[in-house]
Amino acid sequence: MKYVTLGRTGEEVSRIGFGGFPISAPNRARGWDPYTQEGRATAIRTVRRAVELGINYIDTAAAYGNGHSESIIGEAIAGRRDGLFIATKVVLGLDREGTVRSVHDSLRRLGCDHLDLIQFHGGIYTDDVTCHVLEEGPMDALLELRRQGKVRFIGATTEEPYSLLPLMRTGLLDVVQIRYNLIYQSAAHHVLDEAREQDIGVTLMRPLTSGIFQYLAGRLLPELASSADLYEACLKYVLSDSRVHVPNVGMRWPEEVEKNVRLVDEFEPPFDVAELPRGTNKVYDALDAETAQDEREHEHR
Repeated sequence: MKYVTLGRTGEEVSRIGFGGFPISAPNRARGWDPYTQEGRATAIRTVRRAVELGINYIDTAAAYGNGHSESIIGEAIAGRRDGLFIATKVVLGLDREGTVRSVHDSLRRLGCDHLDLIQFHGGIYTDDVTCHVLEEGPMDALLELRRQGKVRFIGATTEEPYSLLPLMRTGLLDVVQIRYNLIYQSAAHHVLDEAREQDIGVTLMRPLTSGIFQYLAGRLLPELASSADLYEACLKYVLSDSRVHVPNVGMRWPEEVEKNVRLVDEFEPPFDVAELPRGTNKVYDALDAETAQDEREHEHR
């Protein structure tokens, strides 16, 4: 397993994270139900296989199955906590006391005496939401929990990265988890660069597009879906962006873990997606430069 330093936290974390949502969400089309005895046992084996293969970043949330994901992870990591980076989340909208209670409940379900990362579990950070976090108790609650040693680092998650910028600029966030992938590109224009400037750790939700890209391809271009590994392309895309530390990938079965770990270990990015030309003129300029380089090389042959 490859490892990377998670921004200013200074922590060495696996290049891929274990995303905890799928182990709390039934998926009948794939024969998956983690609420059955068999399903729960499989989920526990999957988490343990991830740890065995070197994945030490585990991301979950109190809202995933109303604590179901946390309880599965807690059972799976019992006696295996050392060396793991455990990240979970609190729902936005809670007051100070509710935020504290949520963290304590997560600690109990996870069987831990501290969390490495606690994140505000957000969708879009409107002005009102940001104001609530900063001025009405939630942030104060997490800062106090950090002083008590119950949490080590503070972060926030968002579906719309741009909306997180005001909260990032307070200097209070150590890590951000954003939606960024092959089809959702907005973060490449602002949040990723600013996070790098502030040395904020960057993890990803939906790095494989949550299956949306694959679903569309299968209906719009069936020949593409059948002739290329779109799953692999999505993962390689985010692994190729030097501004991204950890893509969190949801995994249900041990063989999924093995496939992902093998891909990460074997893949060496051919270029840095952070340098990808964005905008028509920049694409033209890049293509012109490549053509000129090819012509120069041809002349010297």
